[in-house]
Parts: sequence; C-alpha cells; structure tokens
Amino acid sequence: MNLLLVGSGGREHTLAWKLKQSPLCDQLFIAPGNAGTALCGTNLPIAVSDFDGLAAACLDNSIDMILVGPEDPLVKGIYDFFKNKKELAHIKLIGPSKEASQLEGSKAFAKAFMQRHNIPTAAYREFTSDKYLEGVEYIKAQSLPIVLKADGLAAGKGVLICQNHLEAMAEFELMLLRSKFGEAGKKVVIEEFLKGIELSLFVLTDGENYVLLPEAKDYKRIGEADAGLNTGGMGAVSPLPFVTDAFLQKVKETIIEPTIAGFKKDNLDYKGFVFIGLMNDNGDPKVIEYNCRMGDPETEVVIPRIKNDLVELLTATAGQKLSEIKIETDDRAVATVVAVSGGYPGDYEKGKVITGLDLTTLEDTIVFHSGTKNEGDEIVTNGGRVLAVTSFGENITEAVEQSNYMLDQLHFEGMYFRTDIGYEFKEASGS
Repeated sequence: MNLLLVGSGGREHTLAWKLKQSPLCDQLFIAPGNAGTALCGTNLPIAVSDFDGLAAACLDNSIDMILVGPEDPLVKGIYDFFKNKKELAHIKLIGPSKEASQLEGSKAFAKAFMQRHNIPTAAYREFTSDKYLEGVEYIKAQSLPIVLKADGLAAGKGVLICQNHLEAMAEFELMLLRSKFGEAGKKVVIEEFLKGIELSLFVLTDGENYVLLPEAKDYKRIGEADAGLNTGGMGAVSPLPFVTDAFLQKVKETIIEPTIAGFKKDNLDYKGFVFIGLMNDNGDPKVIEYNCRMGDPETEVVIPRIKNDLVELLTATAGQKLSEIKIETDDRAVATVVAVSGGYPGDYEKGKVITGLDLTTLEDTIVFHSGTKNEGDEIVTNGGRVLAVTSFGENITEAVEQSNYMLDQLHFEGMYFRTDIGYEFKEASGS
C-alpha cells in the first residue's frame, strides 16, 4: 500500500516512524515533511492546504491512503475535496469531513454539539461584535477566573484565562472590536473556568465504532513549573497515574459514546482521530475542547505506546471495521521533551545548525523532528519547536530524565527545553 502523510511537525515524524514499521506500507510519502520524515519516506514539497498539488502527487505516486496530520487542511475541507472528485474517490482519506472538522474549527459549533448531546462541559455563551455590550455585562456577572476563546483556529493562542474582570473586558474588546486574532476572533465564546487536572484523550473512530488510545498530558507553558507564555507544547507524558479504570468508564459513558453517537445523529462524516481535551474535576470528566486530529506533542508519547500496526488500524477505520480491533499498549511510561528555538513563542531565528544527532543512540529513546530541514549535509532549525525527544522508562521520572540526558547531547544556537516535564507525577512515579 502506498501512503501519503500530510504535515511537517513532530506529530508527522512520529506517525511516519510508526507507519514505516508496517509490512503493509510499500511506499511512504510526506508532504511537506521535515528532516526527520525524510528518514522514513519521501518528502514532497507541497503545502498542506494545496489540495490540487496533493491530488496530483496522489495520482503520480499511486497513493492508496492519505493520513492528514494537522487541523488546517481538515477544517478547509480536504476530505470533501478528495471524496467529490471522481479520479480521487478511490483513495481512502483518514480524517473528518469539513463540517465534522468544525468541532475544532469553531468553538461555538463544538459547544452547541456538546449541549445538544448532553456531553458534560463548562457553561458558556457566545458573542459577536453586534452583541458587544451584552458580552461586557455578561463578563461582569461571571465569577473569576473567566475564560475567553476565539471561535476559530488561532494557532493554539486563542484561549485566554483572565484573573479579573477588567482584564477580561479589555481582552474581549481586543478580540471582538480590534481583531486581536483576526477572523478567528469574530465570534468569542465566554466560558466558565473549570478546576482540576487537565488531560488529553485520543479516540480513533470509523463513524460507527471506536478504539480508545493511551491518554497523555501535555505542558503548554514555556517556563518551568508552568510559568510564562503559552506555546504549542513543551512536552508530554503517558500514562497518567490518576486515570483509573473507573475514571475511564465515566469518560466512555458520558463523553466518548455520546460523541460517536452524536456524529451519527448529526450526519457528520467522521473517520479518523478525535482528540478530547478533558478536565478531571474531582473524578468527574468534563470536555474542555475537541480537536479533529492527534495532538502535538502528545502524539510523540501516545503512538510509541501503541503496539498495533498503524496501517492496519487505519485500514480498519476506512473499512468501518474497528469493532474487530483491540488496542495493545506498552505498559512502560513514556515522556517527550521539546527543544525550542531561542525567543519562542515570540520571535525567533531559523537556520541554526543542529549538532549531536548522531550521539542520540540510546535504545529506549527516539528523537522526533519538528521544525527542521535539510540544508546540504547539515540539519538546521526551521521552526519554533525544533525537536521532541521521547524516552521510555519504568516510571515518568525515569523517562523524563532520560530525555533530558539525551537533549544535553544535542545543540543548536539558542536551544531551550524544560527540565521539569511531568513534575507533578514525580512522587506518584516512585521518585
């Protein structure tokens, strides 16, 4: 089977690494890929939202299946594009339709979906600029802190947690009246703040059935002990000590099963990954958000824990046969620690030479590339998040320490990484 993987980050290198292990994978192409994916298959210089370019590459390379990594092409309708063209309709595409992708593309769409299907989530209201003054009054009446969410995609930066009413009103004005997040902020969702422990849960569904993948927790803040600005993710760990069988049963009954049933009731064409951002509120799970793809850097800890053949899983998804699949997982702890460019998540420079990649040869450690590219004989930085170093361990502490050790062998100018990923689980993991 010839496969095309769409995307260029750490998530895509991890997926490419796993796809390449399958005996069902004949040729693997990645568009546009990075220096890491080039080790797993053939990179194609095609942008993720260049649907015509991707279509031509599929026909040129006899592609049988497409796996879409990032959200942007899904929200823009890549599934519908391929499904509605006769010459492309035979290609199996793993990812939801344009309408179903609004679960991630529109916070208001997702909240309405949850409300309609009685899925536990935070109380909310949505406002547009013509309801601005009504929104201000609503903010004044809310208890603190207050959560403001840009309705559309804002590169992970569209969610603000405001600690006082003045801050909330100022940000509300910036979003609705001053286009702080551009088109994404033309509608703003104001939400109740949920207290508890956040976690990420991943489901693969064929629209009828689903399989539950390993859970993870990621770390968004740039600084140690979760201080500083939000990023795309500085690291992740799996499994989580507090995720018990009883908690998972609650999640299945109150969230996952109503979500899959909701797809059917609403006629949403959904074959692919569902990322469910959850809050564990004293043992009661509530949905923070849906994403219509795997998370990054959570993919870098979830996929290595799955023992199943990924191509086999995706084939079952396309053929609506996931009921025949049982997920097998590695019981060991896995941690990934992300190395970022100096200045990230603000301004940063690209093109810094990466050294030490030939030294990272420990058996239970994998270096996944995120923002990298080949430049002659060298590999250079090409993004804010550059590398994600994933390690296995007997517990979270051991896995994190091994990733940190490997990162000490790597270097590029301005390189920074958090050394405390998984810090709140150190006692629970035996350290």
